[in-house]
Amino acid sequence: MEDFKNIFIIGVGLIGGSMARDFKRLLPEAEIYGIDSSKNHLEEAVGLGVIDHSAGLEDLHKADLVIVAVPVDQANLFLPPVLDAVGEDTLVIDVGSTKNSVCEAVAAHDKRRNFLAAHPIAGTEFSGPTAAVEYLFSGKTMIICEVEKTTFKLQEKALSLFNALGMRLRYMDPQSHDKHIAYVSHLSHISSFMLGKTVMEKEKNEKDIFDMAGSGFASTVRLAKSNPATWTPIFKENKEHVLETLSEYIQNLNSFKDFLEADDYEAIYKEMKNANHIKSILKGIS
Repeated sequence: MEDFKNIFIIGVGLIGGSMARDFKRLLPEAEIYGIDSSKNHLEEAVGLGVIDHSAGLEDLHKADLVIVAVPVDQANLFLPPVLDAVGEDTLVIDVGSTKNSVCEAVAAHDKRRNFLAAHPIAGTEFSGPTAAVEYLFSGKTMIICEVEKTTFKLQEKALSLFNALGMRLRYMDPQSHDKHIAYVSHLSHISSFMLGKTVMEKEKNEKDIFDMAGSGFASTVRLAKSNPATWTPIFKENKEHVLETLSEYIQNLNSFKDFLEADDYEAIYKEMKNANHIKSILKGIS
């Protein structure tokens, strides 16, 4: 891990910025460079001490480690030129929340062996450099895809880094990752966005919403504060699986509506009782 002297973060928002903060703690001798399409983000990240220097793609030749933390549709475009620019021993890690399209984007690249596809199951509803925090990844899971396509020497370095971050490791093929994440992450974000939309459209007097909103509503709608610039590309890139999960979710909602219209409260009770099993599945997850 000490080999990472020059670390480049492409996308200095929540995930990239939080990694940068952890790298500063774990690798105090390393120089952290930021690349971002927003000049304001770069200036803010330097001012906050998230990164040491702003940089451009032309500086990547000196990188030992590159973290790509940009919207997933941009990652597909960024990764080939990033791999073109880095040295033979540089590790490039994409940390976006869809994996199949990025793996396909670099599948035939001459430096595919330098690339590792990963997804940290961590985050908040906030965005930008101010959202970056230390220890965001501690105790969280890192999904790694197609690890066998990364050269073993760089695999070892990446796993050492993830262990130092305090992460649990899980290996998965890109297609399975994208299908499963549509259920446990992408669908919950859609639900939150649409719940927020429904309430705001119905309750024109915002004071009534805030007076009556309890912790249940606040926790359910929390994800509706997430950045649309991040989530629209995710839905675009994972459209097939998101549509599948939405169809199943809508079917369950319609069934609940049918039970209520029919005054079938025994069926409603059974639906909720069956759903209670989620408590044992998610035990210990904060």
